[in-house]
Amino acid sequence: MIETITRERLSHLLERAGTVRVAVVGDAMLDIYLRGDVERISPEAPVPVVRVRERKAALGGAANVAQNVTAIGARCELVCVSGADTAGETLRGMVATLGSDMRSFLTVARATTTKTRVTARAQQLLRFDEEEDHDLSSEDVEALLRAVTVAVRDADALVLEDYNKGVLGAAVIGHAIQEARSRGIPVVVDPKYRHFFGYQGATIFKPNRRELEAALGVTVDLEHEAALPAVLARLGVEQLLLTLGETGMVLVSKDGEVGRVPTTAREVYDVVGAGDTVTAYLAATLAAGASAAEAAVIANFAAGVEVGKLGAATVAPSEVVAAYDAFIFRSALTGR
Repeated sequence: MIETITRERLSHLLERAGTVRVAVVGDAMLDIYLRGDVERISPEAPVPVVRVRERKAALGGAANVAQNVTAIGARCELVCVSGADTAGETLRGMVATLGSDMRSFLTVARATTTKTRVTARAQQLLRFDEEEDHDLSSEDVEALLRAVTVAVRDADALVLEDYNKGVLGAAVIGHAIQEARSRGIPVVVDPKYRHFFGYQGATIFKPNRRELEAALGVTVDLEHEAALPAVLARLGVEQLLLTLGETGMVLVSKDGEVGRVPTTAREVYDVVGAGDTVTAYLAATLAAGASAAEAAVIANFAAGVEVGKLGAATVAPSEVVAAYDAFIFRSALTGR
């Protein structure tokens, strides 16, 4: 079990995290939420008719990580692509309001990744995706490589946020990690299956259990953790942070140490966006001087706050401190 952090150390790291600059490279997307009521079945087909009462746009993927970084108080530069379409204009405008440096927001000849969710009475009825997930053209990759070089040059930490939408190909991944290592800044990876084993040299590699098991082709037995250091060695990264939803996280280090970070969530309303919150806090606190274990503990508190909110929400440092205080108070009452 990883020991919790002192309040003084927590406050110090969160204060410093608000002064750093994080480069986020990955797949940005636009989330559309259509909320309404269902009162009848369509006469055209056996499907519900949703009368839309509200339409809301939100940042998704790497753009939501960037949003979480700025909620910490840190500065962010998002390296991503969008199409020359209405969704792309909306996405660009929303990212610009974060104060992100827009020089690395590239426009390409493909549709902007858009995910539209239709809900009624708090239940999701349908999601439809508009996207192109093939690799980018060689010209677009060259433009991304140039943008990565500039963004990492000014950064204190790097996030690689992969949703298998084409931005993080092998060339961009390798170049980004090489640039970050040459500057001695931490690299946090949120992977997907396509390039799962292509992030050698990263500081913290953060898959969830389903992603790790899919990549390995075997079930991960967390009751016998001795196998996890071998997985870390195969990945070629410094730390493996395995997120486990309602049961917390497991941090595996290069020295073979395996530590558990139990969940601190009191109520879970919605887990959407919790992974993005974890990624943002990992990067910002590592840049602020936290150890991997300290960063994991802080990110875990932030995730515990985020899942208590509806939808993909951000978490302020003051909320993390409040969650920490509540956790320490409960621990004192229960004697744990």
